[in-house]
Amino acid sequence: MQKYRPGQTVPMSCNYKPYNENGQELSEEKLYLEKGDRFPPTQHEGGYYVMDMR
Repeated sequence: MQKYRPGQTVPMSCNYKPYNENGQELSEEKLYLEKGDRFPPTQHEGGYYVMDMR
């Protein structure tokens, strides 16, 4: 599972889910991001994003 940090470039246009530093989902919401955009800040320090492949 590839983790993407806030500020990194989005590699593929799709839905991403935010997680906290402990691996817990931050919300039920999916975030659609376009390739080439930057990942936005998460609600918690150390948070990251993962592609939602569902």
